[in-house]
Amino acid sequence: MNPQISQRGAEKKCRVCKCKVQSAKCKMQNDDLQTSQETSRPYPLLEQFITHLSVERGLSGNTVDAYRRDLMRYLRFLGETGVEDARQAREAHVSALVRALDGVGLEPASIARNLSAVKTFHRFLSAEGLAGGDPAEHVIPPRMRRALPAVLNIFEVERLLEQPDLTRPLGIRDRAMMEGLYALGVRVSELIALRLSDLFLDAEIVRVIGKGDKERVVPIGAEAMEHVTYYLRNVRPQLVKPHSGDLVFLNWRGRKLSRMAVWKMLKGYVRDAEIQKDVSPHTLRHSFATHLLEGGADLRAVQEMLGHADISTTQIYTHLDREYLKEVHRTFHPRG
Repeated sequence: MNPQISQRGAEKKCRVCKCKVQSAKCKMQNDDLQTSQETSRPYPLLEQFITHLSVERGLSGNTVDAYRRDLMRYLRFLGETGVEDARQAREAHVSALVRALDGVGLEPASIARNLSAVKTFHRFLSAEGLAGGDPAEHVIPPRMRRALPAVLNIFEVERLLEQPDLTRPLGIRDRAMMEGLYALGVRVSELIALRLSDLFLDAEIVRVIGKGDKERVVPIGAEAMEHVTYYLRNVRPQLVKPHSGDLVFLNWRGRKLSRMAVWKMLKGYVRDAEIQKDVSPHTLRHSFATHLLEGGADLRAVQEMLGHADISTTQIYTHLDREYLKEVHRTFHPRG
């Protein structure tokens, strides 16, 4: 096993208490830190509502924090549409939020929670005489989808990523590939098509060519970058053949991996990790989006990183600065 990888992985610390970022409590505190930084932008109506929840309704701190995160996302979303005052929101804006959350793969239950927070907020504004009506009143969340990919929790992801044998060259390659799937949120077809010219590791970004040859830039977290870099320096040279070209990930013949090969590789490690879920490469993409959004990340940033904009809301979104995407990834991704 590469001691450098193990040692650095063990040194990753929580920004709040300096422990390994494993516990739900620490994750919540990190999210609260980011939320408190964002509230430097004044949202007086939100603050009135938060006071109502804390003081008048006596809700727990965790519940109030969840309301704040969901509503901060909603208010930022409104701002992207040109609505700076929540009292000017219309049903079309709330519906667009629901479609956008659904479009990036958030669980229906989580979308329903977001919508519930929005409805409760607008009902409060109406009851207090601060707004004339509830634009969310008739908006319904999406129905449960059949064959929805499973979502791994953070502990299951960690357990899965620890399965490859790092004393074997192909184990090092497999770890780098799985780290890439989870850190970048890419489709398996996008991962196996990555070329050396797509990697800008000094800038901590990767260029991804998606469906329809659409190009996007995605930040790569520190842990994934470390494993990919080690693979490139120590293993890929052993696999490369004259016909390999500049493909990043190669099979033992020096050729491009197939999607089925990646699927079989992942299934083996899922079995070794004793994860009792139906896991595919897309599960890691789905988990990527869910963990970012549930941590409080900006919806538009997650949508940009996935390259999965809903056509009905595409005009709402502007191209995001790469440094901003990197900061979102670094702050909210569990392995950022």
